Amino acid sequence: MKVVLFCGGQGTRIRDYSEAIPKPMVHIGYRPILWNIMKYYAHFGHKDFILALGYKADKIKDYFVNYDETISNDFVYSRGGKAIELLSSDIEDWRITFVDTGMHSNIGMRLMRVREHLKGEEVFLANYADGLSDLQLPDMIGHFLAQPNKVGSFMTYQPTSSFHIVRMQENGEVTDIAPIAQSNLWINTGYFIFRQEIFDYINYGEELVVEPFQRLIRDQRLATYRHKGFWQAMDTFKDKMLLDDMQAAGDTPWEVWNTVTEPLSKPFYDPLTVQNGRR
Repeated sequence: MKVVLFCGGQGTRIRDYSEAIPKPMVHIGYRPILWNIMKYYAHFGHKDFILALGYKADKIKDYFVNYDETISNDFVYSRGGKAIELLSSDIEDWRITFVDTGMHSNIGMRLMRVREHLKGEEVFLANYADGLSDLQLPDMIGHFLAQPNKVGSFMTYQPTSSFHIVRMQENGEVTDIAPIAQSNLWINTGYFIFRQEIFDYINYGEELVVEPFQRLIRDQRLATYRHKGFWQAMDTFKDKMLLDDMQAAGDTPWEVWNTVTEPLSKPFYDPLTVQNGRR
């Protein structure tokens, strides 16, 4: 399946870290978070990528055009550097389509602007390109394909932060307060699967998870897949530091390509029961 990666946002909440690069190019370890997400999909056999570009698109293009395999692969150096023999390769079998989808386009419009590159794809994958996970992707795909009436599905995750959910009346009287982990609140992580019919549900200018998703919900054609493993977004500098610390400690559950795991024998999923989450 082709994979659409939304790489055009300005990432305003992390620009305190750097305004010189777009959010997908912020590094976690040796490579940008974008590379980590692409490596994740490639591990499961999905190596045909469409990058929906916008803000500082030149930085992303330049990174791949001048890609250096030696940074994250073993190699033999000889003849004073005149000969370099790679012992493994990262992206040799990847196919990457770079598409300028506009500086200020929202996610819905970015998806519409790569539509022509998805011709012939009955089902395709998409991702916000700002979160890492150890999701067993084949399980989520299998769940979706088993529901031929569904047009879209997305991974949901239960936050584990220390924040509390507060319920109150109009006058401000508190009726309930509980940790997020106990609130049965699930959020949209930005890991999507779509059928071609998704384009019938998007009108010009609409945000993907707002009007189009409401139409899918009305028609009972939207599903979700609840993931109880690891997921972490990189929305802020604090999130980046957390991922950096995990990388430095060798605690990298998102690097599924470096672990031996078996798909769940009975994947955990259910019909859509959550409200739209992030974005």
